[in-house]
Amino acid sequence: MRATLMHAPGDIRVENVPDPEITAPTDAIIRTVATCVCGSDLWFYRGLNPVTEPTRMGHEYVGVVEEVGSKVTSVKPGQFVIGSFATSDNTCPNCRNGYQSNCVHREFMSTCQSEAIRVPTADGTLVATPGLPDEELIPSLLALSDVMGTGWYAAVAAEVRPGSTAVVVGDGAVGLSGVIAAKELGAERIIAMSRHESRQKLATEFGATDIVTERGEEGIARVRELTNGIGADSVLECVGTQESMAQALRSTRPGGNVGFVGMPHGVEIDGGELFFSHVGLRGGPAPVRAYLPDLIDRVLDGRINPGKVFDLTLPLDQVAEGYKAMDERRAVKTLLRP
Repeated sequence: MRATLMHAPGDIRVENVPDPEITAPTDAIIRTVATCVCGSDLWFYRGLNPVTEPTRMGHEYVGVVEEVGSKVTSVKPGQFVIGSFATSDNTCPNCRNGYQSNCVHREFMSTCQSEAIRVPTADGTLVATPGLPDEELIPSLLALSDVMGTGWYAAVAAEVRPGSTAVVVGDGAVGLSGVIAAKELGAERIIAMSRHESRQKLATEFGATDIVTERGEEGIARVRELTNGIGADSVLECVGTQESMAQALRSTRPGGNVGFVGMPHGVEIDGGELFFSHVGLRGGPAPVRAYLPDLIDRVLDGRINPGKVFDLTLPLDQVAEGYKAMDERRAVKTLLRP
């Protein structure tokens, strides 16, 4: 089958690799219907994460079950399924506590930009839709595999409440999904921090009430200006840099909360500053599996349409252009059709 491999920073190729096979009785084989490029993939593409050998890429996927192991009971061949980027048995103590992305049997998916994939612990990782979804719903269902679930977790971790004020730091696919989540969880005011007109427009469509174009200290000052000098109740940090984390923490009111889901790179937090700020901080890899049933219902009911974050669709053979377009910020997120 065809699959994406990164040979070195900036060097993306589609090559033939062996078809996936059942290696454990809890596995499932999925024929990929759609996959995509994630902002976190760009850390490798830009050389900020090491690439020392040809490496399979991709952790977001929807598809049709082709084969299951002997112990798989929750999905069967022919079903359309969505799964998290982190596998889970959905039964261990961490899973039962709502943190499936910290399952004791967790594996991170890493081969999904391909024609087919093997999904470990399929019973606890995959969720089937009621029948084959309409074609136009595929992008939104794909978004649930990571970015929408991650944006949702950012809002939950930031404790967005009905009537509250939320700030979203980051205007990539996760940040834009965070705007959707904040609105769905009842935020009355949603301040999106963005410098890009097309992303501002989408943020507004998703529910943002205010746009802040400033960054750093100027951005913090603008948020405080919009919140009567106090700061926001909830801030969603969806980037993962030192600047974005500082901006998030200092835009939050005393007693407010930051939910951080941007993969941290070079982020250091001053313990003394955090102590005296009275700001709560929670984050990490999103427990997407916990939210999948609810989010699938919201997509199928037409309540949310996170698939709009995909503004470039390419065949798998053109995946290199998908990476390049996102790296150059010509695209928010690239959807790939194997």
